Amino acid sequence: MPQKTLVIAEKPSVARDIARVLGCRERLDGAIGGKDYIVSWALGHLVTLCEPDELNPEYKKWRMDQLPILPDTMKTKVIPKTRSQFSALKKLMLSAEVERIICATDSGREGELIFRYIYHQAKCKKPVDRLWISSMTDQAIRTGLQSMRPDSLYDPLYMSARCRAEADWLVGMNASRAFTLRYNALLSLGRVQTPTLNLIVTRDREIAAFVPVDYTEVRADFGDYQGLWLNPEKNELRCYDHELALQIKKQLPKKPAKVIESVREQKKTAPPPLFDLTALQREANHMMGLPAAKTLSLAQSLYEKHKLITYPRTDSRYLPKDMIGQVKKTLRALPAPYAQLAEPIYDAPTPFGRVINDKKVSDHHAIIPTGHKYDLSKLSDPERRLFDMIARRLIAVHYPDYEYESVQVKTQAEQHVFKTEGATPVVMGWRALYTSDSPAKSEEPKVPKLSVGDNRTVESISLKKQKTKPPAPHTDASLLMMMERAGRLIEDEELAESMKDSGLGTPATRAAIIERLVKVGYIKRSGKAILSTEKGQRLIQVAPAEIASPELTGKWEKALSTMAKPHTADELEQLSSRFMDSIRRYAAFLVESGKTAPTDVQFEREQKKGSKKYPPKAVHLGKPCPICHQGEVTMNQKAFGCSRWKEGCKYTVWINTLERAGGPTLNQQMMQTLLDGQPVERKNATITMENGQPQLHKK
Repeated sequence: MPQKTLVIAEKPSVARDIARVLGCRERLDGAIGGKDYIVSWALGHLVTLCEPDELNPEYKKWRMDQLPILPDTMKTKVIPKTRSQFSALKKLMLSAEVERIICATDSGREGELIFRYIYHQAKCKKPVDRLWISSMTDQAIRTGLQSMRPDSLYDPLYMSARCRAEADWLVGMNASRAFTLRYNALLSLGRVQTPTLNLIVTRDREIAAFVPVDYTEVRADFGDYQGLWLNPEKNELRCYDHELALQIKKQLPKKPAKVIESVREQKKTAPPPLFDLTALQREANHMMGLPAAKTLSLAQSLYEKHKLITYPRTDSRYLPKDMIGQVKKTLRALPAPYAQLAEPIYDAPTPFGRVINDKKVSDHHAIIPTGHKYDLSKLSDPERRLFDMIARRLIAVHYPDYEYESVQVKTQAEQHVFKTEGATPVVMGWRALYTSDSPAKSEEPKVPKLSVGDNRTVESISLKKQKTKPPAPHTDASLLMMMERAGRLIEDEELAESMKDSGLGTPATRAAIIERLVKVGYIKRSGKAILSTEKGQRLIQVAPAEIASPELTGKWEKALSTMAKPHTADELEQLSSRFMDSIRRYAAFLVESGKTAPTDVQFEREQKKGSKKYPPKAVHLGKPCPICHQGEVTMNQKAFGCSRWKEGCKYTVWINTLERAGGPTLNQQMMQTLLDGQPVERKNATITMENGQPQLHKK
């Protein structure tokens, strides 16, 4: 029997591209066959970690005394929804016809984990080579097939991805169960999602606590230029004393003025760096209003379907030295209208350091066009605009710096000083590629050439009442920046680059984290703004500071990034063991925090989708509300509440609040007994009332 090589891609579309290059055309069950190769595919994840009740049936009922759940080994299972494709893949992997396997899943941590889970679940022992490519063009696939390496060299990448998945399981499963049981409401906590939520809640609290301050902007017109009044006490362009502003307006017109300071400096602004995924998502949110998840989807389409850009799920903004020749070819292959823009820099040297830097290229290099010939009119409008951003950025990094003259002038009239700032372009450089939607700062007013001692007259004074503004709500762009920099507002690109390993999540997961927070009701979108909900705010109120800390989660991410770098087998084992031991201790700590979390915060229970919202046809129990002490406890078909709910009392006890913990459905008689301060005895448990909420105590 002739021996064949099995290629396993992550998606059917990628498998079809590889099959075409390898000359495979025969349709098989879940695969495409050829003379020497068989190409098959996963459907994303085919294998995942088992649920707690699949490890032990006793975990099906959520009970506090079972926590923390810390299995010695994390077992995997086949995902039922895609079991048929796994079965087809397993059959091929174990077939006597297949001699070797090529891992062709996405070239990154997640892709490596997807393949290894399948390989181990199928109990396959055959040798594996790794196809590692950053572009889906036919030439890139051929080049990748000629330079494959043993998949064992990617063990650090797999171990990092596996530890991340297991850490998320241990933290999320234990913390979510502990806090859900504590508050009798389904609450989801996570190693990355909770600190991300904390960033949003913190910003919203700052906005809510902000008290605006009135001030006046005092503007003097000196004829050929203007200046703003400079507050001598605070060195800012705001006058907080409106009476003083009125005096200036009355006294200074037609008075002589003199230039007391005039500074002109020649400055440069280098082109912005190439895109990684997070930077692309931020720019697309800023320029197009796109959520991060939508940008990732469009980028994946440009990569897989249209083959117009390189691998998008990258965290690098640099290119390796050996790509200089390819970049030159790409610039010459760009379609109209980019060919005209790129022509002047066909022979320009590719900048080292700022663009070419082998040390700063991780699993993948920056996102750039592939040079693939394509009719751009076939793209959707969002795809076309996203490609435009990527193509212009590659051209821009080869253009000269933007040069301008910065001007700062101070003019004095009587005892008052007015400040004037401006900028005059000298060489447009890379900014010539951008229109009014340029990512650079808009130009400031031109200022005439002035020297110290020059005389002017105050032609007029104008006043404009203003208020200090609160911080802006988070958007996808600002939140992604904070996630990338572990909650720290760092504008300096070089310093920010050094913190990438300490961010919240990875470029590939950040969009999904934001959407997860929306799905569970912790945040909501309002236009471009991302706002926390009352449920999200309450969760941060009761969650321990450790799980809400962006800095602590950033440390975990740095450890995972370190693990993904080349190591010996022994070093890798030590790093992974140390990391997972710390995560197990962390999960146990979170359970204890859940057991002792404050009970004066309440969460409403969500209704199941499709269930009816019952009107409050209330039955009065004749007992005072334990929260406001003014209303009366009432009961409808779903819950007990306060008769003063319209006045704002939020006392609520759902009739099924004890069911998840194995308790009974509450009825009117039970609730009246509990409100009288008496326990309700059941066969295997006692129910008591604590701070207005029923508590189940197993016997």
